[in-house]
Amino acid sequence: MKKCWCSVQGKEVRGSEEKSGRNQTAIPKFLLLGLTEDPALQPLIFSFFLSLYLVTILGNLLIILVISSDPHLHTPMYFFLSNLSFTDICISTTTIPKVLANIQAQDQSITYTGCLSQMCFVLIFGGLECCLLAVMAYDRYVAICHPLRYTVIMNPHLCVLLVLLCLLVTTVNALLHTLMVLRLSFCTALEIPHFLCELTQVITLACSDTLINNLLVFWGTSLFAGIPLSGIIFSYAQIVSSILRIPSVGGRYKAFSTCGSHLSVVSLFYGTGFGVYISSAVTDSPRNSAVASVMYTVVPQMLNPFIYSLRNRDMKEALRKLIGRTVSPLACMI
Repeated sequence: MKKCWCSVQGKEVRGSEEKSGRNQTAIPKFLLLGLTEDPALQPLIFSFFLSLYLVTILGNLLIILVISSDPHLHTPMYFFLSNLSFTDICISTTTIPKVLANIQAQDQSITYTGCLSQMCFVLIFGGLECCLLAVMAYDRYVAICHPLRYTVIMNPHLCVLLVLLCLLVTTVNALLHTLMVLRLSFCTALEIPHFLCELTQVITLACSDTLINNLLVFWGTSLFAGIPLSGIIFSYAQIVSSILRIPSVGGRYKAFSTCGSHLSVVSLFYGTGFGVYISSAVTDSPRNSAVASVMYTVVPQMLNPFIYSLRNRDMKEALRKLIGRTVSPLACMI
């Protein structure tokens, strides 16, 4: 007799293929197998994730602080950048603390509710990051191709509306996926070969029909990966075409330098994403795919602040001013 677990009308129940009756009971926990089961490597993995998390949080908080403290950075480009930094903080906070807690407690389990909640928030903030990168590409397109109308087109009302629209669309998509997972029945072997509750991994554990879920995953991936990426490619095609029409080499360099940081972030985000997809296609090991996923779900969020602070002259100048304002009072006190 095959035991299955499902959620019916918000209650967790146990079902049997040979019995029509259902008895209410607690659903078993999911197990996040992580990157490795070798106990000797657990302290190293804990230090690795902790370092990544601290650098990600501090770096992105610093970006937000610098932008909010310097009036010269109160422009659409940096408004979107501050929202991107906040999104990176949320993605890291949704995933890494649970990894650290499990390693510290030597407990790989995560509750059914906790797993679905983590999956939902990863979908929200992951989709939001894709949309924000596309919006930032559109901002650079307007700035370079329509400079005289930039302040009129990219007005504060439109900027806020674009961010709210991105958040609304990604939230609806995440809730739809989560609600569709709620209708699934899960077999008793609930081991996820990953360090987070990833949508496709959860669906593969179901012992009921997952056709609708897989179709939603396909269309959701096309929507939140294909459409933003197409928008980014179109925007940069127009940008390159406009830059090539600038007669002076200095003018071309100045125009392209305004979008160099964003192009680096887009290359990192989508490059690691495609790398994870390719590694999953060529390897049969889910554990190897989980290791590759670190490059997609953790590393870009950590590197984004460095890319924008090191490659952006305005950010470096604002950071220098902020440090100067912070150090001067301390020097006077000493």
